[in-house]
Amino acid sequence: MASKQKRKLEDLSLDEFLRTGFDSDCDEGEEGHDSEEEAPNTSGLKKKTSKKKNPQNKTEQKKGKASEHKDQLSRLQNKDPEFFKFLQDNDQTLLNFEDSDSSEDEDEKQYQKLPSKLEEASSGDEDGEDEQKGSKKPKKADSIKVTDKMVVEWKAALKQEPSQRLFREVTQAFKAAVATTKGEGAGQCRYKVADSSVFNALVLFCIKDIHPALQKMLTLKANKDEKKLVLPSSSPKWQKIQIDIKMYLSGVVQLLSCLTESTVISAVLKHAHQLVPYYLCLPKQCRHLIKQLLKQWSTGEETSRVLAFLALNKICRHKQDAYLNSILKQMYIAYVQNCKFTSPNVLPMINFMQRSLTEMYALDTQATYQHAFIYIRQLAIHLRNAMTMKKKETYQSVYNWQFIHCLSLWCRVLSTLYPSDVLQPLIYPLCQVILGTIKLVPTAKYYPLRMHCCRALTLLSSSTSTFVPVVPFLLEIFQQVDFNKKPSRMSKKPINFAVILKLGKINLVEKAYKDGLLDQLYDIMLEYFYTQHSSIGFPEIALPSIIQLKAFLKECKVANYSKPVRQLLEKVQENSSFITSRRQKVAFGVADTAAVVEWEKQLHEEGTPLSRYYSQWRKLRDKELQMERSGKERREDLNLPDMKRRKVQDKKKDSDSDSEGDDTGYKVKGKKSRGGSDDDEDLSDMSDDEGLEDDSGAEDDEEDEEASGAPQPLSSDALIKLAEGGEDVVEDLELSDDD
Repeated sequence: MASKQKRKLEDLSLDEFLRTGFDSDCDEGEEGHDSEEEAPNTSGLKKKTSKKKNPQNKTEQKKGKASEHKDQLSRLQNKDPEFFKFLQDNDQTLLNFEDSDSSEDEDEKQYQKLPSKLEEASSGDEDGEDEQKGSKKPKKADSIKVTDKMVVEWKAALKQEPSQRLFREVTQAFKAAVATTKGEGAGQCRYKVADSSVFNALVLFCIKDIHPALQKMLTLKANKDEKKLVLPSSSPKWQKIQIDIKMYLSGVVQLLSCLTESTVISAVLKHAHQLVPYYLCLPKQCRHLIKQLLKQWSTGEETSRVLAFLALNKICRHKQDAYLNSILKQMYIAYVQNCKFTSPNVLPMINFMQRSLTEMYALDTQATYQHAFIYIRQLAIHLRNAMTMKKKETYQSVYNWQFIHCLSLWCRVLSTLYPSDVLQPLIYPLCQVILGTIKLVPTAKYYPLRMHCCRALTLLSSSTSTFVPVVPFLLEIFQQVDFNKKPSRMSKKPINFAVILKLGKINLVEKAYKDGLLDQLYDIMLEYFYTQHSSIGFPEIALPSIIQLKAFLKECKVANYSKPVRQLLEKVQENSSFITSRRQKVAFGVADTAAVVEWEKQLHEEGTPLSRYYSQWRKLRDKELQMERSGKERREDLNLPDMKRRKVQDKKKDSDSDSEGDDTGYKVKGKKSRGGSDDDEDLSDMSDDEGLEDDSGAEDDEEDEEASGAPQPLSSDALIKLAEGGEDVVEDLELSDDD
């Protein structure tokens, strides 16, 4: 047996040898496993228990086999000392084992050792038990309260040497502070901000110091070239701190959505403008920021609007492909929504939105063409429906502030971006839409709307070097309005044509109407002739106007109206004579376009009599408008007591009630009306049937608006719906009868 065992060990390899001593144990262990049974256990763990069959004999049998194996190894030392030495160097545990090492011990090691005492699962009292056991782990519901001292320490540490761990703590505290703005508790936040002073100190600290700390942590250098933006994602440390930055950026957007104080909003917007490169690396957070920026741009205070626009412009300049089209679409819709009503206080805001939106369209002319084509086409569809259906509803879809401000916007866009080969084809259809708008209802009560359209055409004509016949629509007013007729009603204040589209029937018989109308005609005609002052064809352009203005002066007997018209006529004639005299000295022909352009350019630089007069008039006019606005503000600051009207109990039509003493609407003590009643008749409350009739054909049947002249907006907001539904640039852009 010994020789056989010896021969067997000598022929085995090392791996086979290491398994040899355990073959019998493993076989026996497998037999033991087959006889095992599973005992039930409430803890869910399975514990294998073997049946008790002669445990003493079994132990002695295992122990004897272990002793036999030990003897074999001792004989190996004598037979093969080199192999035995190898075992000593590589596996001491194989040589030094005790008789107690058996397959039963190996089997027990294969299974998890069960605890001596089983614990029952608890649903909600784990935290309480941990406290009783003296556990140092804090409860999940508990949050660390942020103090002023902690903020000061964070600020000092962040300035000295910012680290990822410190930034994470500040981010967690900032998240807790933002959560309080919406009335939310600390919740999942590690920190808790309960004091308002701590909140202010923490937010101010983040706004001032977080951005430079991030730049330092990511080793990003300030780029002097604004056209090239260094994205933080290019830093090798970006991946490690990305989660914390994402949390902080989300907190800034949430804070921006909750603030109401304009100064604080402006500070946060400045901070967001600094963090735009970080937002560009995180698309989801960037979309949320854009939403808040658009809200501030369209509804915020003046400073907030400017800062929001700067941030939007920065995002679009550096990520045009991803954000430009969607931002332009949302900005246009917001512009249309804010143009529903126009007043002296709202008009500056609308002008700002118009100019800033033009700057956004200037970033990409290809995208601008797609948007402008669709929106101008929508305006044309509204105009076509109004011209074909001829109903009050379709007229209102064109004669409203949203439509007029959209026309002004596209005139400004095409004027600002000129010259552009891409946008050049849009000039003609836009002019046709504006001219069709003027001709839709050419009655006296829509003269203010005509003035707005003429100003838009004048801007488009002067900036794009395109001749547009604007003057005929102005000269038509001189023929339709009888300026010699004495007004039947004295007005209390002048009419502001800048904020009205329609005049009521009462306004048409006021003295302020004719005064304001003549001022508007003078201003617009002078501006239009100024745009053509250096044109080589100015005498031919001005000839029809000169003839009609002379005819008006022959008929007009009112000095206040004839004087400004005569002054305008003299300046136009003077400029026409000047151009004619300069034209006689040229040596080139009419067909030489290049020489004509060069001649006009030189004349524009030298100046003409009309251009010199216009520059002086413009300064005086701007100063006059500024004084009017400041005077209105001073009147508002006086806080004068309101005068209460006496209720009119009996309204009776009296032809003699148009006298200057009775049309004020207030009770005049000691004076009776001519009808024998003590109550003065209030003409402002008179219905359209009680007022004077208007010779405007079918328009007499329409209800007049208020004295302010502002038409009622469409209840369906047709422009906004078309903008939202038909804005995709891939849609069919052909005009059809179904549109």
